[in-house]
Amino acid sequence: MILVVNFFVVALLSVPISVRLLSALLTERATSGILQSDDWGLNMEICDIINETDEGPRDAVKAIKKRIVGNNNFREIMLSLTVLEACVKNCGHRFQVLVASQEFVEGVLVRSILPKYNPPTALHDRVLSLIQSWADAFRSSPSLVGVVYVYDDLRRRGLEFPMTDLDALSPIHTPNRVGISHLKALGVRVIKILCCVVSICLPICPTKPLPKRSLI
Repeated sequence: MILVVNFFVVALLSVPISVRLLSALLTERATSGILQSDDWGLNMEICDIINETDEGPRDAVKAIKKRIVGNNNFREIMLSLTVLEACVKNCGHRFQVLVASQEFVEGVLVRSILPKYNPPTALHDRVLSLIQSWADAFRSSPSLVGVVYVYDDLRRRGLEFPMTDLDALSPIHTPNRVGISHLKALGVRVIKILCCVVSICLPICPTKPLPKRSLI
């Protein structure tokens, strides 16, 4: 067990951190169904990674998509939507252009509330509220109008969108500029998670008694 833990620690400190792994693990923790409420510390750490790394936006979108598509835990989907909204508000155009696309809005958001999945009303309204707010915000941005097309199409089909509840929207934070030292600190937290997983998943091998030596 100690050797396994040491392996992860050495790997973390001696080679560049895998941003994709870090983003995936933090997203999984921030959207865990066992959370009693949104963990804004984790949410903003995800935003920091997106803002500070080249592949951060793409990796984060993949991680969030994985937590929404095909997930039967509606609580986790709701938490994922909060993370998604926080990233849209705090991570700028590099992230926004990925999630405001028609492909993402239809393939991830609209798909999550299809009648066959029997989504609760709260989730249904939350998704539509996000689509509506993004359509209003990005309507004048040519590279972000994919969500506008989806919104207008849904309206033409007669879908009713909920009234926007400003108090329910995620707060806007100004992301701090952080460097590799901060990412390593986040990595140490990930190592702790991995250690817990290892301790749970790996069986403890019984120690065999040493053979007795003859005194003759």
